[in-house]
Amino acid sequence: MPYATAPDGTRIAYQLEGEGVPLVLLAGQANSHLWWEAVRADFHPARSTLTLDYRGTGDSGKPDTPHSTALFAQDVIAVLDDLGIERADVYGTSMGGRVAQQLAARHPRRVGALVLGCTSPGGPHGIERGDDVRQALAQPHSVAARQALLEFMYTPRWLADHPGPHHTLGDPRMPALSRRHHLAASDRHDAWDLLPSIGAPTLVLHGTDDVLNPTANAPLLAGRIPGARLHLIPDARHAYFEEARTHASPLVLDFLTTTSHQP
Repeated sequence: MPYATAPDGTRIAYQLEGEGVPLVLLAGQANSHLWWEAVRADFHPARSTLTLDYRGTGDSGKPDTPHSTALFAQDVIAVLDDLGIERADVYGTSMGGRVAQQLAARHPRRVGALVLGCTSPGGPHGIERGDDVRQALAQPHSVAARQALLEFMYTPRWLADHPGPHHTLGDPRMPALSRRHHLAASDRHDAWDLLPSIGAPTLVLHGTDDVLNPTANAPLLAGRIPGARLHLIPDARHAYFEEARTHASPLVLDFLTTTSHQP
C-alpha cells in the first residue's frame, strides 16, 4: 500500500488503478476509497483512477486532531505530490464534493476539470437536510438507522436487486474519534465565498430525489461557480453515481473528455 505524508506528518494511503490521465475520486464523509469500488472501473477505458483513504479511514493515519475539508484537500495535494502529478481532473461526491471545492479554489493549478456530485456549498447558504431525515439517521437502534441511511442512498427497487455489501455506508474500521472529526469537518464546510474563484470547467451532478443532501444545493453551486454546467439525474437518490452508473459515468467521461485542460 503506497502512502503520502501530509505536512503534519499524517500518513495518507492511496490507490492508483488503470492507465492514462489520472482522475481523482473523492469519497463521502466517514468513507474510505471503497466508496468508489463499484464504479471506478467505469472510468478505466479512458482514465486511471486515483483514490485515497481520508485521514481517519482505511489505512491512513487517524490523528486525534481537528479535521476540515480544506485539510482533506491538502492531503490530496500530498498524494499528488508523492506521485509527481502536477495536474489532475477531480470528481468528488457528497463530502468529497466539498473537499473538491476547496481543492479547486485553493489549489487551482492542480485541478484540470471538476465534477461535483450530490454535494453542497455548506454554511448558511447551503440547504440542510430536513429534521425527518436527521431523526431517521439518529435512531437509537443501529440497525434501523443503517436501514434509513440505505434508503436515503438508494431506491427500494435497486436495493431489492442489490443486497450488498454496500460500501457507501461508512468505514466500519473508523474509530469513534475519527467519525466525530469527519462530521465536524463536513458540518463546518463553507465554500460560498470561494466558489466564484473556481476557474476549472465544472459539472454539477445531483439526483432529483436526494434528501440526504437536498437537490436544491445543485443549482446553488452551479450558479455560484463561473460557467458551471448542471445536470440532474431523474429519480436518483444520494448514491446516484452507483445506482445510475450507466447514466452518470458516461456523462462524467464525456464532460472530462471535452473540457479537461490537461497539459
